[in-house]
Order: sequence, then C-alpha cells, then structure tokens
Amino acid sequence: QIQVAESGGGAVETGGSLRLSCSASGDTFRGYAVTWFRQAPGKEREFVAGMRWNNDITYLSDSVKGRFTMSKDNTKSTVYLQLRSLKPEDTAVYYCATGRPILSELRMARAYNYWGQGTQVTVTS
Repeated sequence: QIQVAESGGGAVETGGSLRLSCSASGDTFRGYAVTWFRQAPGKEREFVAGMRWNNDITYLSDSVKGRFTMSKDNTKSTVYLQLRSLKPEDTAVYYCATGRPILSELRMARAYNYWGQGTQVTVTS
C-alpha cells in the first residue's frame, strides 16, 4: 500500500519562498495522481496543485498560479511544490495526497485515499 510523506514546510516572511516535497513509499507514484491541498485554521481543505504522474500536465488553483509550480523526480518517486512570492493568506497546513481519481475529480479531496500528515507553512507579514 502506498504511503506519502511531506517535508519542507516552515516559516517565512511575505515574499519568501519554500519548497515542499512529497515522497512515496510502499509503491511508486506511477499510475497515480499526486495532489497538494492546504487547510488554514477554520477553513475547508482546498486544492492547490496536482498532476498525473504519467504525464507532465500540472493543474494549479487560480490563487497560486504564477507563484507556485509543481514538478516531479521520476527517479525518486517524489513531487515538489515550489512556493514563491508567499503571502500571509498562504499560511496553512499543506497536505500531499495520492490516488487514482478521474480527471474531473482531480481537485476534490474526497477522491484521494492516501494522505500525508501535512507540513505547516507560515507566512508572516
């Protein structure tokens, strides 16, 4: 059974950058979709970025387009989320999730069976 684990969170000032990593164990990401969600205090979990491992198309939420990018390392079965130009409203716990959703459900948290523990990103003003 696949498991995922995130790393790379931390505290930065507005305008700063971070790189989050999500690594698979127990299986590789081949054939899966890998997606980042985030959840701020008192808010629902929201889609941030996602990709299907077998192709190079990435999907980004409108709130992070132009600031965040998602990439993968095939040799390490790891995906990265590069966060740039961070804003205080980006403060949240960021979760990596994987599963095999149909494309129309790729942005839906309910479509994923496997989740990491999350990594905190805090952006100070």
